[in-house]
Amino acid sequence: MGHEQQLPVVIVAGLHAEARTQVVDRLLHAVQGSVALHHDLAGAPDGTVLRLIRDASGTLSRGETPLVNDCACCALREDLVPELRRLADSGLARLAVVELWDSVEPKAMAEVIAEHGGDRLALTNVITAVDPALILPYLANGDDLAEAGLAAAPTDQRTVGDTWARQLEYAPVLAVVDNDEADDEDRALLAQLHPTALRVPAASPELARAAFAGIDVEAAAAAQHPACALLPQDADEAGVTTFVWRRHRPFHPERLYQALEDLCCAAARSRGRFWLADRPDTLLAWDAAGGALCVESAGPWLASLPDAAWEMVPPMRRAAAALDWHPEHGDCCQHLVFTSPGLDRDGLERLLDSCLLTDAEYASGREAWKHLPAAFDALLDAA
Repeated sequence: MGHEQQLPVVIVAGLHAEARTQVVDRLLHAVQGSVALHHDLAGAPDGTVLRLIRDASGTLSRGETPLVNDCACCALREDLVPELRRLADSGLARLAVVELWDSVEPKAMAEVIAEHGGDRLALTNVITAVDPALILPYLANGDDLAEAGLAAAPTDQRTVGDTWARQLEYAPVLAVVDNDEADDEDRALLAQLHPTALRVPAASPELARAAFAGIDVEAAAAAQHPACALLPQDADEAGVTTFVWRRHRPFHPERLYQALEDLCCAAARSRGRFWLADRPDTLLAWDAAGGALCVESAGPWLASLPDAAWEMVPPMRRAAAALDWHPEHGDCCQHLVFTSPGLDRDGLERLLDSCLLTDAEYASGREAWKHLPAAFDALLDAA
């Protein structure tokens, strides 16, 4: 079947529920023949997921789909594509708007649609709905989703802050609703958190055009992967600062571990990749929001791989490493980015620098580094 017979699908995500509903309503009214599909996971603790289908005139149908493996997101994945294909087969919809429930992250759903849509569905974009006045309060919220009644599964360990950060940073388009309480600081924070996103006012005709603009799901995933993430650049505007810290020397594991609390609380959002002396071959991911930090292994540094293994590495990863290749250490480096209103840039730089190996420690060499106190074992080996 040709592309003209595919049903265009746009995902609208975001923890700002009122903003998300407003963006979906705008699309339904702007694009004639559009239909919205929403899985409400609020009833998941009782074992059911509510499916709602509506258009600009109101609700078209509502039904329940059972939980799969006690996981609301799994139920959504199992039900979403068949429902979209049914809409495509009906030939009645010009655009399917998938309105994700509050804490569902768009990356996984975009990949499901792209992988299983076949010749019937065409994912045309991912939009995250934003209320600018709520960006910082949500980003700074370290509560577990479960505490907020927003967990998508009994085992959901995510926090409000880190979930919101990923929703915001994944989407190529940010639809911004009007809020009189939003100020220049809020707008600067949004721009610095995701500088490459297209920011469109939710009320503008540009929103409908953005819904059909297209998305490269592979590139969107790579832009978030710690090894090749498109991290923001240094910026300073309206009291909001983004500080990029890069070094070509490993961290002393114990000194870094002791500084973690101060580093996590120094900024509303920080992310990137880092290099620990006692694990010199492992690329480590840093992801912090709301005072909560997640560190995990993201595989080996390319410098630690034999040449023959490079062919197995995705081209985007090889390109990212080549851009920052050091004659002695290859791609092993520190690349951390901190974004926040009121950031103490100088204090943060001093603290980070103090966690690096000293000249004497550095000169002792890799074999000696591996015998430094393994302060991160509990964090990394539990992951």
